[in-house]
Amino acid sequence: MANRKILIIDDDSDLSMIITDMLESKGFEVKSAESSEKGFDILSESSFDLILLDINLPDSSGFEVCRQLREVSNVPVIFASARTSETDRITGFDIGGDDYLPKPYSMKELLSRINALIRRTYGSTDKEKTVSFGNITVNITARTVTRDGKAVNLSLKEFDLLAYLCEHKNEAIAKDKLINEVWGAFSMVEPSTLTVHIRWLREKLESEPAKPRFIKTVWGVGYILEDK
Repeated sequence: MANRKILIIDDDSDLSMIITDMLESKGFEVKSAESSEKGFDILSESSFDLILLDINLPDSSGFEVCRQLREVSNVPVIFASARTSETDRITGFDIGGDDYLPKPYSMKELLSRINALIRRTYGSTDKEKTVSFGNITVNITARTVTRDGKAVNLSLKEFDLLAYLCEHKNEAIAKDKLINEVWGAFSMVEPSTLTVHIRWLREKLESEPAKPRFIKTVWGVGYILEDK
């Protein structure tokens, strides 16, 4: 499950540190926040593959965080809470939670649930994942790109954008969806930033950037990575 990014939103800093150490030892990238405000600040700067969310937060409820998150993102959410009533569990699932783990829990069970949810959402990442189109090969696992067998240097966000398009090849993706998934659900990125990154990708990957063969504009929607 290497290279997957997890955000922990929990006011128990000691527990978050223990979870972070465990997950990082398994190859995950982890950030943590002790409040909903800090969590949204982090989400405004980066996107994540899964969120581990407590319910009792000092400045809000985990339920409210999930409600706001679901307005802009489908990122998997695991509620982890000492609140174990049936009502709380039902509420968690009804507002868009994907799993509900009662505290206290073992690190082994937490890791198992995270791995299972990531597999269900993204598919297995145990094997190297590559996507090819035309003369371009994108190794999503190793974060490398080649054109005619020669390495292409991309910035962090250029690669993240290309990787997302590759994972949804031949699908028209809305501009706001791309911004949410690549820059973060609560980022303040303008559509012009996406447009610029698309132009840079075309300049590096297309033979004729002004007449793109692969990364095409879908008018009124967004963009598509086409390989037909």
